[in-house]
Amino acid sequence: MATLAEVLRTVSLQHHDKIAFWEADNQYTYGQFLQKVQRSAGILKNMGLKHGDRFAIIAPNRFDTATLVSAGYWSGTVPVPLNFRLAPPEIHYMLEDCKAKCLFIDDNFADLLNHDALKFWTDTAVFFGSNKENRSYDTMLEKADKVPAFRCNPDEDAIILYTGGTTGRSKGVRLSHRNVISDALQCAPVLGPSCDDIYLHAAPMFHSADLLGMVWFLFGAGHVYMPSFSPAGLLEIIERHSITFTMLPPTMIIMALQVPSFDRYNLSSLRGLIYGASPMAAEWIKKTIDSFPGVELYQGYGLTETSPLLTILSWHAHREALEANNHERLKSCGRPVPGVELRIVNDNDKEVHPGNPGEVVTRAANIMRGYLNLEDDTIEVLRNGWFHTGDVGKIDADGFLYLLDRKKDMVISGGENIYTSEVEAVLYKHPDVHEVAVIGIPDEKYGEALMAVIVPAPDTSITPDDIIQHCRGKIGGYKIPRRIQFVEEMPKSALGKTLKSELRKNFSSKS
Repeated sequence: MATLAEVLRTVSLQHHDKIAFWEADNQYTYGQFLQKVQRSAGILKNMGLKHGDRFAIIAPNRFDTATLVSAGYWSGTVPVPLNFRLAPPEIHYMLEDCKAKCLFIDDNFADLLNHDALKFWTDTAVFFGSNKENRSYDTMLEKADKVPAFRCNPDEDAIILYTGGTTGRSKGVRLSHRNVISDALQCAPVLGPSCDDIYLHAAPMFHSADLLGMVWFLFGAGHVYMPSFSPAGLLEIIERHSITFTMLPPTMIIMALQVPSFDRYNLSSLRGLIYGASPMAAEWIKKTIDSFPGVELYQGYGLTETSPLLTILSWHAHREALEANNHERLKSCGRPVPGVELRIVNDNDKEVHPGNPGEVVTRAANIMRGYLNLEDDTIEVLRNGWFHTGDVGKIDADGFLYLLDRKKDMVISGGENIYTSEVEAVLYKHPDVHEVAVIGIPDEKYGEALMAVIVPAPDTSITPDDIIQHCRGKIGGYKIPRRIQFVEEMPKSALGKTLKSELRKNFSSKS
């Protein structure tokens, strides 16, 4: 197995004069990219970083960020991209946890360093887009020499990504060169990349979803980085750069489809759209297909720990389900990609029969090395040769995986197991429900009580009784939420996923 440094070298040689990256009005060939990676690796060397050392990055999606991450691969050091939306104490925890030797930060986020938790870095951080003479990335790049690739083992850490913290304190996920390359090779046969593609990096680079770009890098495709998301901005960048493929969560797709001037954009270049983090309702799938002429849809399921994808609901499966009016199949997150083994097991780690629920476990070359500094947690999830995802799901007779819930999101009320996603699916059928999350909160009588947190659709009036009446006859009485809270917006992760941990924390204290 090659390392990511070897992949960078061979792809850049193979496509030396081909445009690899677009940023604003600038273009860079693969050959120019490799030279910049080598010089960026020179910066890391000049700063004293050695094989295995880690460096942190706080920056939006941009060409320089991608170059620096690749410089880590090239030099045998380990990039740690951090979520710039986190609070300074959270960032401080990650910097300490990964023992970062240096910090690269975008000048737009420099104010973070004014916080007491991050003042240690005030005099040593290197800035993107800054005019600080001695601490400017651009200035240091001009002075740096190109360095040769470091020969490391494919099973060494390539990158550390911190989980979103949806189930507690974030964990540093150690992904190796083998992990990242394997997932790209496993996904490629299903996604069908081409050297003529232009892939849009819309997912933030501190999120594992951005690793999907490696699928297209292997094929010498072009890349465009979107610094921040806005619905109209997404449409503009697709039109301007003739984007052919991207990955977006359903919330971003739906927001883009609702842009008033949507029809003014030429979006005919888009041939493939991966959506993940959650399924998308059949109505929105149809609208997406109608609105983006010629687009093929793919739903991906995976975790940070899996580099990232395990399964894909292919375009062929989407099309078959739509033609057969099989909306249930559209709730599936597909079949395992080649090279991934997937099983559903009970609490004793015994495989259950098709159609029965249990925990999703997997083994494959794209499974993480483990959690940084968390040996017990690593042993807990990587046991008996299988990675235990913590997701509850089922596999049907045709091999399609259906996610039912996170194990931590399953509510046990009065001794009954309730899969909150099942209740949410019913609530979403109410025309006045824009967003909904169902959680369990402490209850003296039942142990846990079911609460529905709802964002109403604009310009509507809806009551708790409306919700209860809507659920009658559609799900069992014990699954109907008796506590209903209306809110203006949901707490979201960087990829648009509702943070149920925040909801439980907010509403459990009020119960």
